[in-house]
Amino acid sequence: METKSLKNRIQIFFLLLPGILLFAVFTIYPIVKLLFMSIFQGGYGTADGGTVSLQNYAEVLTDPIFRITFANTLLYTLITVPMQMAIGLLVAALIHSIPRFQVGFRVIYYLPVITSWVIVSLVFKYIFNTEGLLNYFLWQVLHLTGSNVPWLDSRWGGLAVAMLLGIWKGVGWNMVVFLAALQSVPREVYESAAMDGCGAVKKFFYITLPSIRSTILFALIMLTIGGFNVFTSIKMITDGKPMHQTETVLTWMYYKGFSEGKFGYSAALSFIMAAALVFLAILQSRTMKNRDESERRRS
Repeated sequence: METKSLKNRIQIFFLLLPGILLFAVFTIYPIVKLLFMSIFQGGYGTADGGTVSLQNYAEVLTDPIFRITFANTLLYTLITVPMQMAIGLLVAALIHSIPRFQVGFRVIYYLPVITSWVIVSLVFKYIFNTEGLLNYFLWQVLHLTGSNVPWLDSRWGGLAVAMLLGIWKGVGWNMVVFLAALQSVPREVYESAAMDGCGAVKKFFYITLPSIRSTILFALIMLTIGGFNVFTSIKMITDGKPMHQTETVLTWMYYKGFSEGKFGYSAALSFIMAAALVFLAILQSRTMKNRDESERRRS
């Protein structure tokens, strides 16, 4: 029996070995390499080997452009995440309530999710460009403006367009996640509530939301991570203009690394953002748990 158990363990080890090696080569090694790059002043891997220092982290935290990029990223997340979740949950509830054509509506709302970020970013840039489609209709067709509006030439205009794109593209994913959660809620609970005289609004707030709280937490954490990783839409629509005022953390990281060659700065910035995301995820999880505990005590 012991020999057979040992053989099974050896087989399992060799089955897992390719995956472990791939994970080590393409995940663990880059992270370790990045860590060394962030703590070596003068560049890790240079002729002199660089000197161990936290100068890269100090440079990031004292950089005024980093503060702008962090504020832009935080604002993008704070606006797009709640809007995606609210609209996605509303769409999921509406689709869940109709008896027919549910599959068709799922496909329609999920299409933006599977479209290319590059393609839709270019489409949005064409629409909101100074000489773009929106200005053509507002000025030449509807005569609502006296000239073209430079939507993308200011910080808040460019960020607003990127946020609009992010919300439009993320509603479908939230719809699928929340629809699966809504389908798991027993119908008997709704029937009992209806017999007690509960309306649709009370059912939603007292039955639906508490029943899918774990799904809401999952979506909140995943969307927060996605919000802090916004890159393609900003890069394609504004490219950080004007004067790096629309940069986000990832676009600024890319610029510092590949335009200025400051890979140590970019590496330090990546670890700072990773720490911020871990902190936000823990904070969100604890907040949801504290609410659950407080509601249980009340009940």
